[in-house]
Amino acid sequence: MCDKGLTADILLVKKPNTMNNKLYVGGLSYDTTEDELKNHFGGAGTVVSASIIMDRETNRSRGFGFVEMSSEEEANKAIEMFNEKEFAGRTLTVNIAKPKSEGDRPRRSFGGGGGSRGGFGGRRNSY
Repeated sequence: MCDKGLTADILLVKKPNTMNNKLYVGGLSYDTTEDELKNHFGGAGTVVSASIIMDRETNRSRGFGFVEMSSEEEANKAIEMFNEKEFAGRTLTVNIAKPKSEGDRPRRSFGGGGGSRGGFGGRRNSY
């Protein structure tokens, strides 16, 4: 049963912007694990997540990753504590991660574009 006198109110809840909590971490040793990264950044506050980007073909670290802190303040503290500092024998680059956008990656081409095969208009020999 539906009452025609009622209207639906739509409440939009905006998700908090967590991009200011997410850090790009470059210059990682290829041997660094996600647990080591999480423990290291734990010195600046609560680490929500830590991930190291792996190469799909070799399954080796690409030397960078992302750490998400629980607040913007902790993310800024981590930048102050770890940017341009040594970790596992390498100098880290730590800054606020930029959102991924469509134009960031070049499109890959998977072959040529058909083209003409020459000949007589595609006529085939019949036997």
